[in-house]
Amino acid sequence: MGILNVTPDSFSDGGRSLAFNDALATADRLVAEGADLIDVGGESSRPGAAVVSVSEEVSRVIPVIRALVGRVGVPISVDTTKAEVARLAIEAGAQIINDIRGLEDPEMLAIAAKSGSGVVLMHMQGTPRTMQVDPRYDDVVVEVYEDLARKVDRAERAGIDRERIAVDPGIGFGKTFKHNLILLKNLERFTTLGCLLLVGTSRKGFLGKLAGRRTGDQTIPSVTSALAATSAGARVVRVHDVAATVEALRVWEGHRGWNGPSTNLSL
Repeated sequence: MGILNVTPDSFSDGGRSLAFNDALATADRLVAEGADLIDVGGESSRPGAAVVSVSEEVSRVIPVIRALVGRVGVPISVDTTKAEVARLAIEAGAQIINDIRGLEDPEMLAIAAKSGSGVVLMHMQGTPRTMQVDPRYDDVVVEVYEDLARKVDRAERAGIDRERIAVDPGIGFGKTFKHNLILLKNLERFTTLGCLLLVGTSRKGFLGKLAGRRTGDQTIPSVTSALAATSAGARVVRVHDVAATVEALRVWEGHRGWNGPSTNLSL
């Protein structure tokens, strides 16, 4: 899943694809590099990020999604927490709703159920503005697992088939460095939810700390993390560095005899 941030303030690439033509060029490049999905987001979810109005988010993402449908030849996902943005994105041709709040909004849940879209249900403690203030868990794996299980059950009861659902443990969303490592070491647990497992660690700060540096190119730590997630059962990895990740996965496939990830959210 290639990341297309149509924002001025995303933590890694804010502003690079904010202009319409830049966004299309970035999407074209991601697909050429091997992305199977493009995830379009118009509001940063970095720690402390400001809330964006519905109208502003719509103006950022809907023209881009409308232009990409039929242009890039891969499914488009909309990364949003707002029901109105999701509704308009689906009308524009998006096929997946990636909601970091896990469809907690009843209106968002209803739109996802009615549309027949694929959905990504993520765990987050708090909100982007507060999530990294002081995240605490008695048992981070158990609590994240139970939250995702509840979200999956709620989605199914609303009429969303499990085959349309991917779950995301939300690495970096309301978790400390230690919490992130514990979750990564226990990713296989989340495959027992019976849904596709999506993992997004790309360019996140804890990788730099883990690699022994806080600044500079995060490509190698990000790709290594994506490989580790894949080996633990992730079938979708959300990444900035598509070309490097695809090359690494191809080498991994050659060594392991692996058949490659499935990104089919019943599209």
